[in-house]
Amino acid sequence: MLNKILLIGNLGKDPDFNVTSDGTPVAKFSLAVNRNTKNRSGEWVKETEWFNIVAWRELAERCEKFLHRGSKVYIEGRITQRKYTDKEGIQRTAVDVIANTMLMLDSKAESGGSGSYAGSSSSSGSSSSSYSSAPAPAPAGDDFDPFLDSDDLP
Repeated sequence: MLNKILLIGNLGKDPDFNVTSDGTPVAKFSLAVNRNTKNRSGEWVKETEWFNIVAWRELAERCEKFLHRGSKVYIEGRITQRKYTDKEGIQRTAVDVIANTMLMLDSKAESGGSGSYAGSSSSSGSSSSSYSSAPAPAPAGDDFDPFLDSDDLP
């Protein structure tokens, strides 16, 4: 079975960072993913979908440290559902994305130009700008672009 989602979007707010009672870091934030579609009259319309993102442990700490409202990121994870009761006592279902990979797509200048920006290579255990146990992205000289939409093809 496979439960995997890949998203590229912008943070709707700064990550909400907490530590659980057992000491596990968790970060939560909303991600706006835009896409352009044509309506019935042939005009291009921008649609935005919002996703609730949850990151745990080291990934949560990195999200809290480096991400802020408006940051452009690539998120890879799995979808999960949870049930809760709202203020009116109505049973609701929420859909969350549990992130296992986060790649910052902003330039250093857009992120504040910090020398410790995670997009640069570091010797702190990760040789790529993404945070996960996934393999590093393809080399820069490769013509393959994993972020190319089918709409962008000639």
